[in-house]
Amino acid sequence: MKVLITGAAGQVGRMLLETRPAEVEAIPLAHDDLDIRDGAAVRERILRDLPDLILNAAAYTAVDKAESEPQAAHAINAEGPRYLAAAARDTGARLIHISTDFVFDGTASLPYAPDAPTHPLSVYGRTKREGEQAVLTALASHAVIVRTAWVYAAHGANFMNTMLRVMSARGEVRVVADQVGTPTAARSLAQVLWQIAARREIHGIHHWTDAGVASWYDFAVAIAEEGAQLGILPPTVSVTPISTQEYPTAARRPAYSVLDNRSLASLGLAALHWRRRLREVMKELPHA
Repeated sequence: MKVLITGAAGQVGRMLLETRPAEVEAIPLAHDDLDIRDGAAVRERILRDLPDLILNAAAYTAVDKAESEPQAAHAINAEGPRYLAAAARDTGARLIHISTDFVFDGTASLPYAPDAPTHPLSVYGRTKREGEQAVLTALASHAVIVRTAWVYAAHGANFMNTMLRVMSARGEVRVVADQVGTPTAARSLAQVLWQIAARREIHGIHHWTDAGVASWYDFAVAIAEEGAQLGILPPTVSVTPISTQEYPTAARRPAYSVLDNRSLASLGLAALHWRRRLREVMKELPHA
């Protein structure tokens, strides 16, 4: 199977390459290789390579910056997937597109099912929902949308690495405790995406995160504890819970964005608890 991977230099893209099955011929494309905002370039590249599957891991993910750059976010998160889907339709390729928990408004009290009504609160969330709609409109049964949440890896810019840097420098951190979701290791997500790639009958919208529930505060406490266990942080790091109101941001975030993973249970790949995955990821750090 020939698989074209967009966003290959990002944390999910890199993990897709690291976990690639032996039978897959991967065509990794970073932004410099293919700008998905360029419809003509997208079409030319896909017509040239003729992949069996396109895995779209490219996205504008600067949630707060998107509020002041809505056009840039729209171009990457909505127009880019539209171009990919149109080229996939014309060449007979399948498309797996990664989306986000930010398409929901966070007013639920139970995990969001894939068919739950969406109501994004931010430019990022709205543009990601537009990308979903564009993909499903163009491809229908040949497309898979996989929503995930709070993704992190040993490399790249993410919450875990930010916390480690701040904790190491200051010995203390204040973290929002009233936003709840599920931290998800990029490796977990990549492994599930390859499982989906192997199952052509899977289509439509699905959710995948690691198991369990946490606030950002819970996540930070776990990072501090695991960091101390590994000897990369002192055991004296202080983590203080604060409210969303005490940490204002440009973009509104859902207070509750836990996703219901059950539609993918047929894959036979059980989600591991986020705390166990965090321990595994932190052991991958160069100074661990």
